[in-house]
Amino acid sequence: MNQQTAVPPPMDGRDPSNLRGDAITGDRYYSEEFAQREWDHLWTKIWHIAGRTADIPEAGDFLVHNFKKESVIAVRQDDGSIKAFYNSCGHRGMRMVSQSSSVDEFHCPYHGWKWGKDGVLAYAQDADVDFSRGNPCGKLKLNELRCDTWGGFVWYTMNPDGSSLADYLEPMPALYRNYPMDTAVRVAWYRIEINANWKFVTDNFSESYHTRTAHPQVPPWIDQDVDSARHEMWPKGHGRTVQPMRPSLSDRPEGGGNAMFEAEMAKWDIDPKQYASYEDFAMQGWLDLKAAKQKLWQEKGYHHYATMNDEEITDSPHTVIFPNVTISFLPDNLIFFRSEPHATDPEKCYFDLWCMAFPVEGQDEVESIMAGRKPLREVTECEHRTFDGGRGIPELVGQIVYQDMELAEDMQAGMHSRGYTDAYLSDQETRIRFFHEVLNDWIDGRRS
Repeated sequence: MNQQTAVPPPMDGRDPSNLRGDAITGDRYYSEEFAQREWDHLWTKIWHIAGRTADIPEAGDFLVHNFKKESVIAVRQDDGSIKAFYNSCGHRGMRMVSQSSSVDEFHCPYHGWKWGKDGVLAYAQDADVDFSRGNPCGKLKLNELRCDTWGGFVWYTMNPDGSSLADYLEPMPALYRNYPMDTAVRVAWYRIEINANWKFVTDNFSESYHTRTAHPQVPPWIDQDVDSARHEMWPKGHGRTVQPMRPSLSDRPEGGGNAMFEAEMAKWDIDPKQYASYEDFAMQGWLDLKAAKQKLWQEKGYHHYATMNDEEITDSPHTVIFPNVTISFLPDNLIFFRSEPHATDPEKCYFDLWCMAFPVEGQDEVESIMAGRKPLREVTECEHRTFDGGRGIPELVGQIVYQDMELAEDMQAGMHSRGYTDAYLSDQETRIRFFHEVLNDWIDGRRS
């Protein structure tokens, strides 16, 4: 993908004057008709993530991405490039593979047709004697989709005529060019079915107004106060909240100390007891941490800091890529969230959680933030779970994503109430309505 380097100035994500004022009505979350319009005008047009480039390092390695009733294969070619094909045999439409793996040829289990990694038919039974239209081998090819890469992810689109990936993602590649995303190691990998519409997830990650209520463990280490975080959004629907990774001055730990921030300081040779007040500890300590990281990153083995600036090595830009991908960029971690609609039920979705960490010299474990402490190595299998009121993922109890999923079903139920007609949003929730307005543009045919 050709990467642009200029970042256009964002719109203020706390300024409602940037909005048209489209209502966020409840039927958007449960209407089958609305879900069909999303399929027709959004999902078949946008760019999707099939998986990670690290999952397919060698020729013949392939990913399978199932989305609603569609299935796509992304396969590494002999020249190192990646091609994407519909997972549908060109003979009679049979799905050929069910999960990611590695092959020399795709072998249809129904009639034995074999398709090369390049999608060209290599073998068909009775090819020379039983096809009045001529031998199909070497002539037929699997239906190919446009495919590209960015950020260590493999992307594809079902739209043959839409924008390039670079244009679709703009300005995200330029904005995050300093992060060596390709080097991140996925240490936790979950796909969780929840009883809520997929838009609940994007709504939730488009604001931090709920944090103080739903995630009381966050303010001691990420300052999301209304006047501390920076809220930004761009015309294509992407947006972010840039959050300083320092203690909030509004939510102080009981007893006055802050073990988490103190430990971070000590790791970078800063004495947390040198500050005269809690305010100095939080604010000046945060500045001292920037300076210490810039001075010591090389000797401490944090080589991924080599291209990152002061903000990037101490803060967390929590970023939504329209319409359904969220990435939390932290100094030492990338946390990938994605929601995808259920194949038939608009009141269900799949929630993907990929916890990734940048390798640090001498470290063989990592605090994954969302999934607890993990070995610093690639996990090879996805954990498929059903939330089931939390019973399906007991190991994530108390984690931020668990707390979000606990809210999902009651939020979904509330969309059916006659008492709900539209959201009454705070200014720091401006990006929620903006997301729905951009979504409206897509399903009404004003974007493609």
